[in-house]
Amino acid sequence: MIGRRKFVTIVASTCLLEPLTVRSQPVGKVFTIGLLLPWDEPTPRSREGVEALFAGLGDLGWVEGRNIKIETRFAGVYPQRQRQRAAELKALPVTLILALGTAPIRAARDGAPGVPIVMVNAGDPVGAGLVASLSRPGGDLTGTSAAGEEVLAKQVELLSAAVPRLKRVSVLMNSANPANEFFFGAMSERAKTLGTRLDRIDVASEGELDAAIARAKGGALVVNGDPMFFRHRVRIIEMTLRSEVPSIYGGREYVVAGGLMSYLSSNQWHWRSAAGFVDKILKGAKPADIPVEQPTKFELAINLKTAKALGITIPQSLLQRADEVIQ
Repeated sequence: MIGRRKFVTIVASTCLLEPLTVRSQPVGKVFTIGLLLPWDEPTPRSREGVEALFAGLGDLGWVEGRNIKIETRFAGVYPQRQRQRAAELKALPVTLILALGTAPIRAARDGAPGVPIVMVNAGDPVGAGLVASLSRPGGDLTGTSAAGEEVLAKQVELLSAAVPRLKRVSVLMNSANPANEFFFGAMSERAKTLGTRLDRIDVASEGELDAAIARAKGGALVVNGDPMFFRHRVRIIEMTLRSEVPSIYGGREYVVAGGLMSYLSSNQWHWRSAAGFVDKILKGAKPADIPVEQPTKFELAINLKTAKALGITIPQSLLQRADEVIQ
């Protein structure tokens, strides 16, 4: 239950100073904005996101303490708690809520009906029933989509490029994610064109991770982007290395922790873009009329030390495409 000031203090992130030149905003009116995040506490990824958000808001003339106030709720990964935290934000009340990821977005919609919601990195907002269409969302939600089907299909392709003669790829998914069916369908189509068999492994809790990853032995693994997996990323990576399972993840943090590869849309892009949606809504636009945006920037990271440990030689063509290579 913290505002942005305390959030920044806790995570020891960089102070964001008011720009010298900002666009003029109404004086006297202070809007309260809610942040609903799928973690139990601040993380490196949340720090990066909040800093990008406030940089974008500052460029548009919105400065905390002058014309906006931020209320943050770390809601964890369980839907009931997420809905409770969203209801708390509505009761304050807040003018709008920014929610990160499909499950928190859905929780914000259900827990705070009638409050405008800016989606940040929604997996498949149309397939999940969050918006009517990307161009005309309808209802109270708009924001950014993860372009998840393209990302996950590309992850299968990148694994195939890195691991010669790959015949089987498993996909680790949180069974609570409402976008799983859509994502797995898109990945299956890509796998067929590569001549690769695709197996789906759903888990409902962290206690199921060991057995799930053991099932991937003898093939490769795509770890779907999910707060539960992110929280246990070191454990997951250790298990994949112990089982000699080449794996690809959603986010460079996995590669820094020893994962083989990662491919994902830019976290900073999503949060900086969210500032634009906030600006429009605070100026009177309705979420129903603001098109959902999809990312155009994607980041590939590769860990060569891990590749060597797995006995994999990453093709030079793949290394040249990487945004980051860890030796």
